[in-house]
Amino acid sequence: MRAIKPIKIKKNMKVSELVEQMNDMGFGANSIAKASSIMKKMFNDKDCKIFFGVAGAMVPAGMKKIIIDLLDKTSVFVTTGANLTHDLIEALGYRHYQGKSEIDDEELNKKGIDRIYNVFMKNEVYEKLEDFFEKNLNEFKKCKNIKQLLWKIGELCPGAENNCILKKCYKNKIPIFCPAIADSGIGLMIWGRLVAGKKINIDCFDDMKEIIDISWTCKKSGIIYIGGGTPKNFIQQSLQFSKGASYGIQITTDRAEPGGSSGAPLREGISWGKMNKDAEFIDVRQRCRIYRCQM
Repeated sequence: MRAIKPIKIKKNMKVSELVEQMNDMGFGANSIAKASSIMKKMFNDKDCKIFFGVAGAMVPAGMKKIIIDLLDKTSVFVTTGANLTHDLIEALGYRHYQGKSEIDDEELNKKGIDRIYNVFMKNEVYEKLEDFFEKNLNEFKKCKNIKQLLWKIGELCPGAENNCILKKCYKNKIPIFCPAIADSGIGLMIWGRLVAGKKINIDCFDDMKEIIDISWTCKKSGIIYIGGGTPKNFIQQSLQFSKGASYGIQITTDRAEPGGSSGAPLREGISWGKMNKDAEFIDVRQRCRIYRCQM
């Protein structure tokens, strides 16, 4: 047993120093420190290819630039259509706004405002999205799979790579996969062109071959999951046919008992061969509690 050491906050303390002290703490703080240690090993292992999966609504919440920075260390990126849609929306000049969760949603609808918990967005963004896809339709027709489509969107959308996930992946040729792209604003835009009788042939299964090839041929693999869902499972099933991941970090708010991917602990992956039995991994489970003050 190691003794718990009380954390000491100092003036001008760095975040890295704070996290380092968490090594001597208990509960969730210790998990954060372990995740930091595993991440350093993963990043410094030259033989390791890093698979980065992001679910949820990270972009509307303001986490886009953290994702962009992590892409510098990423070999494969898998995310939801929602994150990419909101990334493209911001690249086209629109913003997300701080709002309130406890509000009259019918009134928001009348004002043309969409709500994502306590984040607001003008519904008119979809008009700009439609214009973008209509204008570039001939370029999108050349794409054979989802990765090529996303790279092409990144190539054609305005903005700099340090401020756009899609642009960053295109510029740095990072394989970007979105297996559930139909479940998003981008999916709606593609569907809208099809309904209008315009032909687009995208093989939604072709990306599976590429991610499995990367998994099979890499010497070692590491995984970073923010949330879980489809991005996590898409990566996990590619690792099932390899040696399993050597490093793993999962940050989630979900519980394991319901059996969903987002709550499944990384240790569970050992039974499938998705996580190596000798791997270094940690689950960082964060639970949000909101207290209402009575005035």
